[in-house]
Amino acid sequence: MTSSALMNTYGRQPITFSHGKGVRLYDDAGNEYLDAISGIGVNSLGHNHPAVTAAITSQAEQLIHTSNLYGVERQEQLAERLCKVSGMDNVFFSNSGAEANEAAIKIARMFGHNNGIEKPTIIVMENAFHGRTMATLTATGNRKIQAGFEPLLSGFVRAPYSDLDAIKNIAANNNDIVAVLAEPIQGEGGINILPDNFLSELRVFCDEKNWLLMLDEVQTGNGRTGRYFAYQHENILPDVVTTAKGLGNGLPIGACLAQGKAAKVFGPGNHGSTYGGNPLVCAAAKAVVDTVVEDKLCENADAIGAYLLDQFSNALADKPLLRNIRGKGLMIGIELTTPCAELVNIARSKGLLMNVTVGQVIRLLPPLIINQQEADELVAKLIAAISDFEQQTQ
Repeated sequence: MTSSALMNTYGRQPITFSHGKGVRLYDDAGNEYLDAISGIGVNSLGHNHPAVTAAITSQAEQLIHTSNLYGVERQEQLAERLCKVSGMDNVFFSNSGAEANEAAIKIARMFGHNNGIEKPTIIVMENAFHGRTMATLTATGNRKIQAGFEPLLSGFVRAPYSDLDAIKNIAANNNDIVAVLAEPIQGEGGINILPDNFLSELRVFCDEKNWLLMLDEVQTGNGRTGRYFAYQHENILPDVVTTAKGLGNGLPIGACLAQGKAAKVFGPGNHGSTYGGNPLVCAAAKAVVDTVVEDKLCENADAIGAYLLDQFSNALADKPLLRNIRGKGLMIGIELTTPCAELVNIARSKGLLMNVTVGQVIRLLPPLIINQQEADELVAKLIAAISDFEQQTQ
C-alpha cells in the first residue's frame, strides 16, 4: 500500500506487514518471513513479546503522558535500571537515537564552555552515522546524506575510524577539542569493528587531555553485541553513552547516559523534551531491559552470533564474491566484492528480511531471542539468496 500523502523520503519495498510473532513477520497476503534485520536493530525481543505487550497494556490503562514538569515514576525506575546495567550515574531520555546524540553533543559543548574553551570541538569518525538532525548529520561521516543540507555546523573535526595516532595528531594541533564521539561498531558504515583494546587506550588518552569519551551505542547497545553495552567488552566506562533502537522494542525512546564530570554538566533549563521518557515508553523499555538481563539474552547473542559467524564462514569459504565476514554478537556484516542491493529482494522472495549497507555489506541484526534452529534457517535462506545473486552476476 502506498500513499501520495506521504513525503517521498523512503525507497520502500513493495510489502506491508500485518503482524509478527517472535522472529517472524507476516505480510498482508499471509506470507511468512524470518526477520533478520529487526526493524534495523529495534525489535531486540522480536515481535509481540509478551513482557513488552503486558507492560504497554498495563501502563496504557493507567497513564500515557503527563509532562517532565512533574515526577514520572516509570522514568525514574527505568533510569535506575539503566544506570545499574551500564555503570553510569544519570540519564536523559529522548525520543530517538539522534536526539540522544544531540544531548551528548550539547553536554560536550557546555563542558567545554565551562572549562573556558570558546569554540569547543568534537572529534568524530570517518564513515560514522549519528543521525539526521543538523548536529548529528554534521557529526556523521557520510557525504551522501549530508549533501543538500549545507551549511553544516562548525565544531567537529574528523579522524579515520580506529586510528588513535590520528586522534593524537589532532590533539597536538587543536586546543579546542573537548570530546571524542565514536561508535564501538559502525552499523550504517558497514559493520566496522574497533580493534581490541582501542577503547581502553582511547579512555586513557581522553583522561590525559581532560576530554569526554562519548560512545554512540544506539545500535550496539541493549545486548546486541553480547554485552549490555559494547564498551563492557573492555571493562571501561565512557563519560557519555547514547542508546535507542533496541531499548524500546519498537516504541520511540532514546537515552543519553552520563557519569562522573559529564553527569554534572546539565542543570534545569539546559535541555528538555516534551515526550522524552513518558510513562508508556518507559514501562515498555524497562520490560525490555529486565528481559534482556533476566533471560540472559546478552549471552544468547554472544553464543548465536559466534555460531552464525562460524556457519557463514564455512558455507561461503569458496564463494569468489566473498570479501570478508565480521561481527560481534548478533551484529554481523558479510562484505561482498560487488554492490549487492538486489540481494534484499532475492532474500525477501525466499522469506528472509535483511538489508545491505554501504552498497555491498549484508547487514544482519536478528532479534536477540533467536535460537539455533532459527539461526540455521537464516543461514540456509541467505546462502541460497547469495547463490542466486551470484548466478545473476555471472
